[in-house]
Amino acid sequence: MSGPQCCENPPTLNPSSGVGRLEKVAGLDSYVAGSPDSKSAIVFVSDIFGYDAPNLRKFADKAAAAGYYVVVPDFFYGDPYVPDNAGRTIQIWLQDHGAAKGFEDVKPVIESLKSKGITAIGAVGFCWGGMISDTTVYGISTS
Repeated sequence: MSGPQCCENPPTLNPSSGVGRLEKVAGLDSYVAGSPDSKSAIVFVSDIFGYDAPNLRKFADKAAAAGYYVVVPDFFYGDPYVPDNAGRTIQIWLQDHGAAKGFEDVKPVIESLKSKGITAIGAVGFCWGGMISDTTVYGISTS
């Protein structure tokens, strides 16, 4: 669960960071890096600040350079947590972006990767995304 530590040092979001590209994956805006011909993929699940975080994209780029097809979906639909918004605390934001929604949103992403012929799929998550990625790797078969 996202705790107070997540909000202490928010990143400066930059939608143009990284060497990958933006495209739709399973209907979600996504940062994508690596060769679509790879048979191995990693789904990166962001923390509460969303998929525009530059360090997240740098990690994705490094995984892509190692031969993986990497997808970083925008599971918040353009609505990452904004700590400066006093009217919308983290508790209120989480009501709209709880783990149950994340669990459901990742399933079509996995299916989209399978439909491209990818045979090995992993997931990595940061803070909020850790809950989603753990459930994903234990709960969804690639066969």
